[in-house]
Amino acid sequence: MRYTFFLYSDEAAFADAGPAEIEQSLKVFGEYIAMLKQAGVLVDTDWLQPSATATSISKVGGVRKIQDGPFADTKEQLGGTFVIDVPDLDAALAWAEKCPAVHYGTIEIRASAMPEGGNPYA
Repeated sequence: MRYTFFLYSDEAAFADAGPAEIEQSLKVFGEYIAMLKQAGVLVDTDWLQPSATATSISKVGGVRKIQDGPFADTKEQLGGTFVIDVPDLDAALAWAEKCPAVHYGTIEIRASAMPEGGNPYA
């Protein structure tokens, strides 16, 4: 059985992080990732861009609604994820619009912030 860890934190606490702090964070997470790999339990990991860069899509009464940011005008809770590899946000939105969940909820779409090639310490 697979599990996904959604790591919630105060983005404002890291808003002013400099290159040295980011490098240290990559190292710490890289060591954690290495441990997970050594244990044979790691499936995949990702580091998302700040939530302010998210795009949300929903359909209400068959009408497509796209909203900047992660917060829809609802009290919905996270219930699952899909990970896809597409060229751009438009392609991601096209796939999200086909997802059954768009008819009864909101799908938040975010680009990865992981360095090209993954964490260099992993």
